[in-house]
Amino acid sequence: MILRKLTAAAVLTVMVSAPVTPAFAVSKEIIQLQTQVQELSDRMQHMQQSFDERMGVMRNLVEQSTDNVNKLADSVQTMQKGLQQQNTDSEAKIDQISGQIQTLNDSVDELKARLAKASKQLDDIQMQQQNMSAPAQAAPGAIPGAPPAAATQAPPADILYNNALRDYNSARYDLAQSQFQDYLKYYPSTDLAGNAQFYIADMEYRAGNFEAAVADYDKVIEQFPGGNKTAAAQLKKGYSLLELGRKDAGVRELNALVQRYPRSLEATQARERLKKLGISSSASSTHKTR
Repeated sequence: MILRKLTAAAVLTVMVSAPVTPAFAVSKEIIQLQTQVQELSDRMQHMQQSFDERMGVMRNLVEQSTDNVNKLADSVQTMQKGLQQQNTDSEAKIDQISGQIQTLNDSVDELKARLAKASKQLDDIQMQQQNMSAPAQAAPGAIPGAPPAAATQAPPADILYNNALRDYNSARYDLAQSQFQDYLKYYPSTDLAGNAQFYIADMEYRAGNFEAAVADYDKVIEQFPGGNKTAAAQLKKGYSLLELGRKDAGVRELNALVQRYPRSLEATQARERLKKLGISSSASSTHKTR
């Protein structure tokens, strides 16, 4: 009986004490796992904090770079506007100077015409003096006391040219062209003949008759190579060719002008026109378009 009680007590003790050891081991493992999870969480938090800090630095760098790019773009745009304004001002000044030089040339032409008129008057006075000093002789068959027969003569060169130039400046182009043509007919070898030919071509250019203008500008270049309108004629010939759609020929003509008169105002205008066409002026072009 006592043995049975002792055996039962032992079994009970075993049954009671048996689950204690595994429960303690499981609790220890849970604590270790919790500790590891906490350490992992701390590390993740530290990594997140570090990542946020780095992202903040990168964000600042990106914002600074964006600001710098925007400032650079603004600076480039400002420079472009400044260059465009400078080009506009330069073109306006060139046009203004060109007009002033044209007016000056016209004034010089008028002065030359007046000088020619004065010289002619002196020659007429001298001729009259010679006629007065020479013995009067009657022509065979002439009636004594009868006035000499009237001879058809061209208008004086200075008067004809000045009238034509006045009508040209007043935009009376039909009348001016007729008078300049008469001047070339009666006075083809004077210093102003080349100018008359240039104004005829220029009126054709203004009227949009570019084919005729090219031909008449060519006459100025070929027949009056030393005249004061030769460079202007070559410039306007190049313009006329461009207006006709003959770009290659126009470019060659403008390059030839730059080579022939590199320091002239017309060469500056030719360079500007070539620049607008996206072409660099060349001093090596010697071919002349006919």
